[in-house]
Formats: sequence, structure tokens, C-alpha cells
Amino acid sequence: MALTASTMLSLGTIAPDFQLPDVTSGEIISVDTFKDKKALLVMFICCHCPFVKHIENELAKLGHDYQPLGIGIVAISANSIKTHPQDGPEHLKNQAETVGFSFPYCYDETQEVAQAYTAACTPDFFLFNSDRQLVYRGQLDDSRPGNNLPVTGADLRAALDAILADQPINSDQKPSIGCNIKWHPQ
Repeated sequence: MALTASTMLSLGTIAPDFQLPDVTSGEIISVDTFKDKKALLVMFICCHCPFVKHIENELAKLGHDYQPLGIGIVAISANSIKTHPQDGPEHLKNQAETVGFSFPYCYDETQEVAQAYTAACTPDFFLFNSDRQLVYRGQLDDSRPGNNLPVTGADLRAALDAILADQPINSDQKPSIGCNIKWHPQ
């Protein structure tokens, strides 16, 4: 595990499109899947990362709290299963079912989607407004494994609440920190 911070893609960037299979339903998910949603949250996560394990229950709660309010949410795992077979689609499906994810969980086998989003770590969060312009990228909150701070989702929830209230989102955003994405061996 290499501790990695998110790249902090430029605010205003348009959401890169993708076509990825949801590991739980087999349905093909794209940005257009969420065309009627007020915002779109794209999360890069995986099964094995201790940073994701630390927050996965809060991610499930985010889905249950914000999807009914008109927020589209999708999780994507892009880790190479050549080097990390524990992040394969069947394990992602088990994680989604065990934790209770209510949003699609896709597997980015080619890693092209992660590259398009400049995803660097798990977890890595990207929130787009109704025009699919990036308005938030950064951390869930200040909690990390072992720092004894509660997992609240405060930073991401503040951004989601602002978008729902048609309020500006604070541009002073802290990068997410986690395990590096496991890129395919060259």
C-alpha cells in the first residue's frame, strides 16, 4: 500500500463519460444513466483498501440518505485484478451486498475511466452538478484508520447539501487520502 492523495482535478471539468458494468445487476452504467439527477457523485473505491474499509458503512449511508433526494451515485473499482484478485467483480458484488450499497458498483477493467477522472487513490470522490461540471473533489471527512476521529462524511455531505440547496460549494477542498489505485503491470 502506498499512501496517495487525490489529484484534485480542476473544478469545472466536465464528467468524463463511461460505460461500465454494474457488478450487482450486470446493467451497463454511464454518466447518462443519471441524466435526470440533480448531481452525480462518482466514487473510486475497492474491497481490500483499509481506507475504504474504514468508511464503507458511511458510503452505504450516503447512498441511502442522498439518492432519494435526487443525487446520482456510482462507485467504481479500477484496481488490477492481476495484482489484486481480491478486488475482482465477484468480491465487489459481495462487498456491495454485505455493506448494503444502494448505488451501482462498477468494475473498470481497462482502467480507462479511472485515468479519465485522474483517480489516484481509494477512496477518491468527484461530485458534479446538474450540468456535470466538477464542483467538489476531495475527502469524505478528516477520519482515517487509526486517527480516532469519527467517520461522519462531513466534507462530502456539506458539498452534497450545498448542491441540493442551490448554494455555492466551498472551493477550499482537502484531497482524499488512501491506497494508490493498483494499475496494471506494464
